Amino acid sequence: MQIALRPEQEIFVLEKINQGVYGSTEELFALAFQLLEEHEIKKREYEKKQQKIIEVRQKILEGMEDVRQGRVVDGEVVFQQLEERLEAMRQK
Repeated sequence: MQIALRPEQEIFVLEKINQGVYGSTEELFALAFQLLEEHEIKKREYEKKQQKIIEVRQKILEGMEDVRQGRVVDGEVVFQQLEERLEAMRQK
């Protein structure tokens, strides 16, 4: 594969090699692609987090609507049920 660089990109690459920052064009581009891969991974992670935020917000809205409609269970009852389930699991 051949890659065409704009003149300013080529100057940048050659300057970095001449300055000794990179030993060769291969080394420079290997690092560039490594950074691109890392960027893509972070981008996917960010998108997943954003989707989770959307899902949590939706669940909060649904919960608020349940409260408005009176579809709620007393907290003490919920904790009692959880304790009973835990005790049942321990006995098994």
